[in-house]
Amino acid sequence: MTDSNPYDLPPEPEPLDNTSPDPTMNQMPTDEERNLAMIAHISGLIGVFTAGYVGFLGPLIVYLVKKDTSYFVEEQAKEALNFQITMFIVALVMGIIVAISCFVLFPLFFVTPVLQCVFGIIATLAVRDGSSYRYPINIRFFR
Repeated sequence: MTDSNPYDLPPEPEPLDNTSPDPTMNQMPTDEERNLAMIAHISGLIGVFTAGYVGFLGPLIVYLVKKDTSYFVEEQAKEALNFQITMFIVALVMGIIVAISCFVLFPLFFVTPVLQCVFGIIATLAVRDGSSYRYPINIRFFR
């Protein structure tokens, strides 16, 4: 007779960071992959402060350079690129709204830079630890 308790729950399976048809892609990313993913996310933030609303250039460059060599970097660069393009569109809409309101709604200009800063930092910290990050406000142009 075995000493099994009918109330014992089975152990929960450990979650995988990346879900890919290729089982080798479910491994933890290397330091280089994490650094490149961090660059993809943080370059959008840097783009906002240095050149206005062209934050999509950094993730686009990372995506084009590494899209065929690293699944993790490709996915994170696409995610950052989609977010930056989404924020660019939101910034254009906010600009139109502010112009229509005769600049009464001027504080709306600060919505997109704040979102880019907050979510860019959160994403950078997440990929630094090797986990995938998905932005909560994102139109997925590139899948």
